[in-house]
Amino acid sequence: MRFGRTLRESIYPPWKDKYIDYAKLKSLLREDVADDDNQPWTEEDETRFCEEIFNNQLEKVAQFQEQRFNALKERVDAAFDKLKELAPVESSEDDGAPQKGEISASRLRTLESELDEITNEVRELKKYSNINYTGFLKIIKKHDRKRGDRYKVRPMMQLSLSQRPFNSETGYSPLLNKLSIMYFAIRQQLEDGGEQLPPLDLESQGETHNGERYTAHKFWVHPDNLLEVKTVILRHLPALVYSEQSAKELDGSDSPSITSLYFDNKQFELYGEKVNRKSEATSLRLRWYGQLATRPEIFVEQKTVDDKGGSQDLKFTIKDKYVKSFVNGEYNPEKAVQKMKRQSFAPEKIEQFQETVNNIQKYVKEKGLSPVLRANYVRTAFQKPADDRIRIAIDTDVAFIREDTLDPSRPCRDPNEWHRLDIDESEMTYPFKKMNQSEVNRFPYALLEIKLKEDSQRKHPTWVEDLMSSHLVHPTPRFSKFVHGIAALFEDYVNNLPFWLSDLESDIRKDPQKTFEEEEQRRAQRHEDVMAVGSLIGAGAKSGSYKPTQSSPVSKSYLAERMSKDSIAQALNRRTSTPANGEEAGESSSQQRSEQERSYGTLSSVIPGFSLSKYSRAKRASQQPLPEGVVAPTEWIKNMGELKVEPKVWLANERTFLKWQHICILQGGLAVGLYTAAGENTLASVIGLLFVLIAVFAGIWGYAMLRIRRTMIVERSGKDFDNMIGPMIISGSLMLVLILNFFFAYREAFGKFKDDQSSLGELLSEDLK
Repeated sequence: MRFGRTLRESIYPPWKDKYIDYAKLKSLLREDVADDDNQPWTEEDETRFCEEIFNNQLEKVAQFQEQRFNALKERVDAAFDKLKELAPVESSEDDGAPQKGEISASRLRTLESELDEITNEVRELKKYSNINYTGFLKIIKKHDRKRGDRYKVRPMMQLSLSQRPFNSETGYSPLLNKLSIMYFAIRQQLEDGGEQLPPLDLESQGETHNGERYTAHKFWVHPDNLLEVKTVILRHLPALVYSEQSAKELDGSDSPSITSLYFDNKQFELYGEKVNRKSEATSLRLRWYGQLATRPEIFVEQKTVDDKGGSQDLKFTIKDKYVKSFVNGEYNPEKAVQKMKRQSFAPEKIEQFQETVNNIQKYVKEKGLSPVLRANYVRTAFQKPADDRIRIAIDTDVAFIREDTLDPSRPCRDPNEWHRLDIDESEMTYPFKKMNQSEVNRFPYALLEIKLKEDSQRKHPTWVEDLMSSHLVHPTPRFSKFVHGIAALFEDYVNNLPFWLSDLESDIRKDPQKTFEEEEQRRAQRHEDVMAVGSLIGAGAKSGSYKPTQSSPVSKSYLAERMSKDSIAQALNRRTSTPANGEEAGESSSQQRSEQERSYGTLSSVIPGFSLSKYSRAKRASQQPLPEGVVAPTEWIKNMGELKVEPKVWLANERTFLKWQHICILQGGLAVGLYTAAGENTLASVIGLLFVLIAVFAGIWGYAMLRIRRTMIVERSGKDFDNMIGPMIISGSLMLVLILNFFFAYREAFGKFKDDQSSLGELLSEDLK
């Protein structure tokens, strides 16, 4: 179908004059006129075309979209004010306010009808933006193809579209959040309270796996922020290998490479359903890990998205030799059924398998589906073992490859095969440089998907909320690999393009402080809206209180600091400010306490930051300050296993104790000998007693260190085993006693010498007389 016909069928009658004039632009471009020498394309023709598309058509569409959006905001605010007037008060002091149980159901239904009208207009406005966005890209592509030898205006158009983001969904978020709150409050009253659940997040996408309901959040991650994002996740979740098969095929240090082969027909019907968000939109793919040459297990997966945004998955496994017959609609699962019976599968499981195979194969035949697109990527998964409440996947090295046979003269895939032999037989990997580069599209960012199991309160962990609202990720709520690959490689075959294409033309890196402030403002506004109609919602939705944080909980990346040099001083102040949440504050304080305890009884407790041990010197040489938001673990991995201490460790501790006892015995023997030989000499007796005290201290110190070091060994402590206080006390005491002994002995000897000199002088004087 040509785009002009699609545009005519998509026009919303009240706005029919506000759409792009595609026919006029084609006329200016002379699309239907063959080039000849009599009518060359001149500068005046190019100026006329650019003037019309940029200054008239683009401005007309952008201004109308902005006007309608502002009008919708005013209508939503007016409806919100009406809902606040209907909110009952808890006390009866204000007789004029409505009380609980006195709210008119008719007024609520009238307000709900008004919200339905607003929601329908929001939907029409989004369709309006999408079809016009596609129209501008289509006509510009025609221009560059027909007049591109001298003039190329596609880069200028992409820049203009990014500066007028009328096709972006970011601006709709506050509007949708307020609509969600109002719908929830009204239905709580009309359904007699219902379940006490908070409002739904209309930007997220629901999925169902094994009967469990998950909410999926999707983001792009710039390569400069990828390592930092992985670090944030690894602090809370371990890396996970998806299957034993992928673990056997790949090196243990690598994440599994995944290939998805998507199906569609020549009209790209499945693509149209997904990009237009039709109810019951379905996608079908084959998926396998590693290289197809290793005969991996192939999964056939059918995913259907309902009108409420939820999804249901059907899948089964198949061998590669049966895939061709499956694509042709000739696959008979009888062998697989017999194998399941031999393995004693439950009859219900076997029946469900047969039904799934027949339904999917029937769907393929009815729609005329065949493989059209290959997506190849490397996946890193994060999940706690036996805990599926939080599931995170990061896809890197994402590449999309054409797998179609739309052009019979130059098919990308052999029509007699179900996959491309040139890729799979040669085991070609990313970046796929040994193939026609017009058939491959490399996605510039990593893809982050966070799946959270829904509970009764729909509360998300704090660290997940911080990551999703940080500057490290760029939200793309309904991103789809299938949709993006088709839009990138089959632009000439489709008439609708996804909204996120304009984001590829801009830098998704953000200033950390600005992003943090915007998120705080958004949370505060949402909290204010909930509290404004809190009595209508009930206690369940009001239980969570909003507390503004003082600094961004996610640290700045190196690139982010380069992008915001003016805020470096503020970042340094934030690094020393109060932690963002209680958990981090607790970890920080515990880390400080552990540092204080680590320096017990060492010279570092007397002279801070100084220790003579090899451990401390090595630590000082290698220690680096941790990034903001990263804290030391409370328990090291080396301490988690069974305690195994070699005998030489115990013997070394005992040898140290025996050496202290040897010192004690030597000092004690010296002290007893000196005290015994002192006799009437008071000085010798005092010195002997002092040596006795030193000997006693040496014995007590040696035994105390024996017990302390034994406890440290058992606890696998990282503290210093050396302790200089004891040796310094004993050495200082010995030096002091020896100095005192020398001083008193010298004074006594000097006194005797003076007395002898005076006696000798008296004798000489008597002899002379």
